Amino acid sequence: MLIIGIAGGTGCGKTTVVNTILNELPEGEVGIISQDSYYKDTSHLNFDERVQINFDHPRSIDFELLMEHLTILKTGKPIDQPVYSFVKHNRTGDTIKTYPRKVMIVEGILILSHPEIRDLFDIKIFVHADSDERLIRRLKRDINERGRNIDEVLNRYQTTLKPMHQQFIEPMKEYADIIIPNNKYNTVAVDIVRTIINEKL
Repeated sequence: MLIIGIAGGTGCGKTTVVNTILNELPEGEVGIISQDSYYKDTSHLNFDERVQINFDHPRSIDFELLMEHLTILKTGKPIDQPVYSFVKHNRTGDTIKTYPRKVMIVEGILILSHPEIRDLFDIKIFVHADSDERLIRRLKRDINERGRNIDEVLNRYQTTLKPMHQQFIEPMKEYADIIIPNNKYNTVAVDIVRTIINEKL
């Protein structure tokens, strides 16, 4: 099994890169694990308390469960990937049966910040976009898809997103095997990744 980690700041275009890679590969050969599924369970907190959580800090991620699941997948067994709700700031209680594939892509802003998880990746990719571009994408997504208002998004950006990006995400570039600049569509980098995957398949 080839495990690929794709990291980068919020709104950098990780999902676009993942989908571009997927579109060119045989269906059913590649599986996806999202770091977002592994936010810690916050059922013990009420909604107002959950809203206050710093979701951009590595502490908010259940890396132990992610590590356990990746290890299980490597042995050829399926896992039950949690389902997370950004509206409720908590896991829904549902799971998605995720089967091992020849290639597993793990994507998320903080996945390169955890040394043991990082060591499991055969290829480490960092998707880079400038901060203005990322903020614009984040604003559009959070307002349109997650029910936030503009003041809430901007406040979170200033108080947590930006400082956490500078502390925990941007420095992870040094561990990346490939950095994909995503301010404009980058076909060369994606083609290189696709070629490596195709050779593995």
